[in-house]
Amino acid sequence: MKKIALLRYFSLFEISLWTGSLLLILISHFVFKTSDILSLCASIIGATSLIFCAKGNPIGQILMIIFSILYGIISYSFSYYGEMITYLCMTLPMAVFSLISWLRNPYNGRVSEVRVNNISLKETVFSVFLTLIVTLIFAFILKELGTANLITSTFSVTTSFFAAYLTFRRSPFFALAYATNDIVLIILWIFAALEDISYLSVIICFIVFLFNDLYGFISWLKMEKKQKNGNHN
Repeated sequence: MKKIALLRYFSLFEISLWTGSLLLILISHFVFKTSDILSLCASIIGATSLIFCAKGNPIGQILMIIFSILYGIISYSFSYYGEMITYLCMTLPMAVFSLISWLRNPYNGRVSEVRVNNISLKETVFSVFLTLIVTLIFAFILKELGTANLITSTFSVTTSFFAAYLTFRRSPFFALAYATNDIVLIILWIFAALEDISYLSVIICFIVFLFNDLYGFISWLKMEKKQKNGNHN
């Protein structure tokens, strides 16, 4: 019964996107890696998190908390202190806050779907200003730590924080912000792959994340329209 309910919860496209993402991650892992189980687990959890987030389901935030911890460890292994600090000290706590926010704002009393929120122009300006402040602070910290590829790592902080803020505020544009962050991370890990080809699997992972985040943005726009029309299905 639970299996049938799960198939009804996700559309055929969503199931195909999820299974296709996992298949691509598994193939890339076995092609470019032989023993890094941590990266494989992180990639699978991350992809699964995104498909739940695309549905506005708080389970996605729970999985994002786990992914943040694993990704922080992976980043540390390549001296990407910016990524490590970003995910452990920013994305992780913001995922916790987002989880609480999503649970407190269910749509039509259903915990499995969060109520979509639109932030005002004033709050948008505030969020951009706050993002710039966080970026400046992290840029100084990352420079002192001797972070590899400082400029790209710093920009990753910018896009990550902005995306995390929008996630907390339940804005559909959080997925688009994360898609931007995915592009930054693809570039960042290309630098790593130039030194160690095994990191190609991480690049493929974030390419998968990019497509999932783009779908998440489309899904949230549809969800927003449905909620405005009062469709309870």
